[in-house]
Parts: sequence; C-alpha cells; structure tokens
Amino acid sequence: QVQLVESGGGLVQPGGSLRLSCVASGEGLLAINTMSWYRQTPGKERELAAVITSGGNTNYTESVKGRFTISSSRENDRKTVILQMNGLKPEDTGVYYCNAALWKLYWGQGTQVTVSS
Repeated sequence: QVQLVESGGGLVQPGGSLRLSCVASGEGLLAINTMSWYRQTPGKERELAAVITSGGNTNYTESVKGRFTISSSRENDRKTVILQMNGLKPEDTGVYYCNAALWKLYWGQGTQVTVSS
C-alpha cells in the first residue's frame, strides 16, 4: 500500500505561482511506476495535468506546458513529487489530486487551487 499526503494549495492572483507537494510513503513505495497530478476544474471531468515516471521522464497536458513543472525526489522511506505552477490562470482553478500508479491507483485527498483577482 501507499499513502499520499498533499499540501500547497491556496488562493493566488492571475500570473502568480504555487507549489504543490505530494509525499508518498508505505510498503509499496518501490513499486511505484508513475506519479501524477490530476486536476478537476469546475464543470469538467478530472484530467491529467502532469506525470513523472520512475525514470524521471515527464509529460504535461497541453494547457499547462511551459508553465507547470513536475519533479520528484526520494528519501529512504518516502518519495516527494512537486508540481511547480507558474503563470497561473483563472482556468487553472480546481482541486488538484496526487496519484501514484502501482498495481492499482492510489489517490491523495486533494488540495484546492484558486486563481482569482
């Protein structure tokens, strides 16, 4: 099993930045294939925003390319995935969920991001 704890959401003005953090821990840590950030914006289905593989390869949905950066680091008993979000727009508003893919998918509790003036 894997536990995911997210932090870093909040309210920011358009053009601002936020840094989301997701800490993964548990017995399944070594079995994690990919970690991702999904988001659910009002009126839309949950969508993949950014993903990073265990080998460090990254991919982004088109609307966040050039503005968001996903990265990861590993300590002995935990893995941290960061989503650095710059140039935020009102349409980035939503709940952001951390995801870890092993033999099943694990989800964090979600963190609210609000971009508004």
